[in-house]
Amino acid sequence: MKTLRWILLAALVLLPGLAAADPVGIPLVNVAPAANGGSNWTLSLQMLALMTALTVLPAILLMMTSFTRIVIVLGFLRQALGTNTTPPNQVILGLSLFLTLFVMGPVLNHSYADGVKPYMDGTMTAEAALPAAAAPFHRFMLDQTREPDLQLFTRLAGDAPYASKEAVPYRVALPAFVTSELKTAFQMGFLLFIPFLIIDLVVASVLMSMGMMMVSPMIISLPFKIMLFVLVDGWTLLLGTLAGSFYT
Repeated sequence: MKTLRWILLAALVLLPGLAAADPVGIPLVNVAPAANGGSNWTLSLQMLALMTALTVLPAILLMMTSFTRIVIVLGFLRQALGTNTTPPNQVILGLSLFLTLFVMGPVLNHSYADGVKPYMDGTMTAEAALPAAAAPFHRFMLDQTREPDLQLFTRLAGDAPYASKEAVPYRVALPAFVTSELKTAFQMGFLLFIPFLIIDLVVASVLMSMGMMMVSPMIISLPFKIMLFVLVDGWTLLLGTLAGSFYT
């Protein structure tokens, strides 16, 4: 887990720092004269750290932010409406990503101000900047984590109950957070299904009473479900509820 925390700090330091870096930018390679009059080419450590950070950013996005809950709920919405390919996956992922950036905005700002900026300004060492930059993410995850899930992974890790949330290590906080997010997302998905399921049942009952058993109820109920979703301003209601379900 220490490796994950160092990679997280590298991502937080290098990516926001590109805009504030020297006009020359990060050197791609270092060239040193060789003994025989030639040149030795070596990859810049900064560039190597940046490339390493980019490979784990998707995992960080999925495991340490609000992305998981948002994308699962939007997937449930598409299934409940019965529109298998609308909105398409690209739209759902893009909407989830930008809503995640909106929700995580305060966390990212605190992380940058507390750890990344002092490190880039030279007023804080990397050892001190690491916990300072990671602390807002740690607080965010534990604020969304249910106590039973935290106790479960604490027991599985063989640790005694922690005195405070700040004492919970990342190796316990991460799986507990992901488990809680999955549980919350499925609960919200269940609530989303209820009104659309009622419409499906009503339409199926009407078709059965009319003897139109060869007509698929899904074809008839789809326009009514879309109309209901539009009339209640469903997108605003759903996205507002999703954003408001996180306390940052």
